[in-house]
Amino acid sequence: QEELVESGGGSVQAGDSLRLSCTPSERTFTYLAMAWFRQAPGKEREFVAFISRSGATSEYVESVKDRFIISKDNAKNVGYLQMNSLKPEDTAVYYCAATVGFGDRSPGAWEYWGQGTQVTVSL
Repeated sequence: QEELVESGGGSVQAGDSLRLSCTPSERTFTYLAMAWFRQAPGKEREFVAFISRSGATSEYVESVKDRFIISKDNAKNVGYLQMNSLKPEDTAVYYCAATVGFGDRSPGAWEYWGQGTQVTVSL
């Protein structure tokens, strides 16, 4: 069982940075691909970024390119999302996801999910 727990969210001002963490609730003994999605009020869940099991490959939605960096620590199976130059439009609940298979930009590709962490960026 590999449920996930997000941390690191909070309220910041535009231009600030945050780092989100995604930690399995139980010890894992396999590599996991990881992803981040976000959902703003009144909107559908949106893909943000994913990283391959090895950590060698990552992809981002266009709106966060050059601002966000996804990474993972394979020794701990902990995922991270470094968010820089935050904008008010980044305000959302951020969810981490993981799979032992091959991930993509679709939520359906991911087996395990966290409960989300709130990120609020003020004007």
